[in-house]
Amino acid sequence: MPASSSMPATLRRAIDDDLAALRTGGPGTTGRTEASARRLSARYLADHPADSPIVATSDDAAAYLTTRMPATFAAVDFALAQLLDAVPGLDPHSVLDLGSGTGAATWAAWATFDSLERADLVDYSRPMLEAATRLLTTAELTVSTTLADTAGRPAGAADAASSPTHDLAVAAFVLSELTELQQDAVVDRLAGAARQAVLVVEPGTPAGHRRILRVRDRLIAAGWRIAAPCPHELTCPVLAREGDWCHAAVRLERTRAHRQAKGGERGYEDEKLAYVAAVPPARDGAGLAVDRPTARVLRHPQTQSGHIRLELCTTDGEHAQLGVTKRDRDAFRAARKVEWGEAWRPERAAAEREAW
Repeated sequence: MPASSSMPATLRRAIDDDLAALRTGGPGTTGRTEASARRLSARYLADHPADSPIVATSDDAAAYLTTRMPATFAAVDFALAQLLDAVPGLDPHSVLDLGSGTGAATWAAWATFDSLERADLVDYSRPMLEAATRLLTTAELTVSTTLADTAGRPAGAADAASSPTHDLAVAAFVLSELTELQQDAVVDRLAGAARQAVLVVEPGTPAGHRRILRVRDRLIAAGWRIAAPCPHELTCPVLAREGDWCHAAVRLERTRAHRQAKGGERGYEDEKLAYVAAVPPARDGAGLAVDRPTARVLRHPQTQSGHIRLELCTTDGEHAQLGVTKRDRDAFRAARKVEWGEAWRPERAAAEREAW
C-alpha cells in the first residue's frame, strides 16, 4: 500500500472546530457544503486556468477544509519527507506558502521541521486566507497573510524578490489555476525567495507531471540542484513510456464528514501527486549537500513469496526493473519497507544491521 500520512492532532481539532463554526447556518448548511465539494471537485478536475478564486464563499471554504485540505497536507507532508531524506541538513526557520489556500503546506512544514518559526501565506481567495489564519492560531508560528492581486496576477505571480526572504518556499496545487506565463512567474518568485529549498507539488496526473517537468527544467536552467524525487538531472525516463507519467501516492485517513462530502465508503483515500524539490546553486563551495538515493521507486512494489520486484528510476536516468530475493538479506529487508514514490536506499539496511 502507499506510504501513509497523519495530520497532527492539533490541526485535526482546529479543522473540526472551524467546520463547526462555518456550519452554524442551520440544517441546510451540510447540504450546501456537499454541493460545494462536488463543484470544487469538478472544477479541479477541469484543470484549466482560473479567472477568479475557485473558493469564493464560506460554503466553499468548508468544503475545501473537509475534502481537500487533508489530502493537500498529506501530499506536501510526503514530498517534504522525501526532500528531507535527500537534504538532511535542511533546517528552515521560515516558509513562504504561495497559493496557500487554507495553509495545508504550512502545516506540513510545521509538522516536518522543528526549526520552523515563521510562515507567510499568499493567496487570492479571501475565505481561504481567513480560514488559514483561524487554523494557524493553534500552531506555534508567527503567521502573516497576503491577499494577492487577482487582476491578472493571481496566487503569487508577482516580481521575484531581489534577495532571498525565506528559507523554504512552497507552492502546492497552484499551477493548474494559472497560465504558463503565470506559472513561470510563480517559479521565479519561489526561487528568488528561497535560501534553502523550493518545493512545488501538483496533482499526480499526466497534466500535473507535465507542469512539474516544466518547473524542473526552469529550476535546472537557473542552476538549482534537484533533490527529489529525481535521483538525477537528466531527461525523465518515464517520458519515453507511452501513456505513463511520474507520480507517487500517499494514503490518508478519511473522517466521517470527508466520506459523506465525497459520497465514499472507504475509511481512507489515496492522494496521487507529482512534485519537484530543489536547492539553490552551491556558491564558493558552500551550500546544502544533496544526498541522492540509489534510485526512486516508481510503482507499488510487487511482492511474492521470497521475491520483491521494484520499478525504479536510477541515478543514470534510466527506467529499470529490479528483482530482490531473500538471498540478499539487506536489500530484501529494504524492499519490504519501501513504498511507491520513496527513495531506494538498500545500503541503509546494511548500515542498520551493522549497527546492531
